[in-house]
Amino acid sequence: MEDWIDYYDSTHTIYASKHHRDVHFELIARDIAGYILSKDATVLDYACGEALSAGKIAESCAELILAEPAPKVRSRVAARFATNPKIIVHSLDELRDLPAGSIDLAVMNSVAQYMTQHQLEEALTMVKRLLKADGQLVVGDVLPPELGMMTDVLALLRLATKHGFLWDALLSLVKTALSDYRQLRATLGLQHYSAADMIAKLEAAGYRATRAKINIGHNQARMTFVAHRIG
Repeated sequence: MEDWIDYYDSTHTIYASKHHRDVHFELIARDIAGYILSKDATVLDYACGEALSAGKIAESCAELILAEPAPKVRSRVAARFATNPKIIVHSLDELRDLPAGSIDLAVMNSVAQYMTQHQLEEALTMVKRLLKADGQLVVGDVLPPELGMMTDVLALLRLATKHGFLWDALLSLVKTALSDYRQLRATLGLQHYSAADMIAKLEAAGYRATRAKINIGHNQARMTFVAHRIG
């Protein structure tokens, strides 16, 4: 995961334009907010990225904890929401110091693909400790085994057509093909899970899990899982 953290902490071309980036985070915020069951909830966004629309998530809960491993990204997120009393920014390591049973909803969106099997297992165990007895974990944007890059490309183009940044998306695809992202993806690969494999991994970590009907974000070829801690 460290190489991917370095990549996202750098100046990269993963988004076609500012408009694409804004749409991306707005969709994620909308979908995460849909899992919040109470205005009194404490919510954790694990490896949140830039979290541009986190303010909208915070409107639906009492406290939002944004945890981000990339130092430069985390610094920007902290500065962005410095005046929002509902939002707290942490590193992943700092999550270990939070009280057990203090989180109502934890979200790990578009994270599992960048983790080794062992890293994911550790994260699931740590999050379980933080969840309340009736707490919920949502693992989103999981890549199924059959998913190829072309499927992701088509999903991006559909999003771009709908939201008016198609030309920017086409230019971005060319840049991405020549970028460090393409090289990292080819060298390191991304973790893929079948629905059965992800459910089994969640159950092994002490959760009861099911696959959600709708994936978080724009790419419905990917998967989201909803899990509740057991015990």
